[in-house]
Amino acid sequence: MSKSRDAVHEILRQSTGFRSAQDVFTKMRADGAKIGLTTVYRALQSLSDDGRVDVLRNDEGESVYRACASQGHHHHLVCRRCGRTVEVAGPDVERWAEVVGAEHGFTEITHTVEVFGTCQSCSTGAPAN
Repeated sequence: MSKSRDAVHEILRQSTGFRSAQDVFTKMRADGAKIGLTTVYRALQSLSDDGRVDVLRNDEGESVYRACASQGHHHHLVCRRCGRTVEVAGPDVERWAEVVGAEHGFTEITHTVEVFGTCQSCSTGAPAN
């Protein structure tokens, strides 16, 4: 699994945006890799569990992945049109999740927050910052 996992991670590191498991699989097969789609899914899950890739669900509910650009917990702003993604901290969200969990007697709270919108470039035709 380590060799496959490393190969999947390399595909994501070379990508500029989020990619689906099917995209990764298709790219690897086109490059001559003898890998199955199930192995790609397992590698992506392992990389996600290790914090080496970000995973989010797009507007269609599909999980998409990319190599992490930052260490530690963070959230994403994602453009619905072009897929541009900005990593953001969310200290207010972190506090809220802990409070809500505690109010209901939950411990070991985890969460994911993704914010979707339209980036400035897509909204105005101006170059992205």
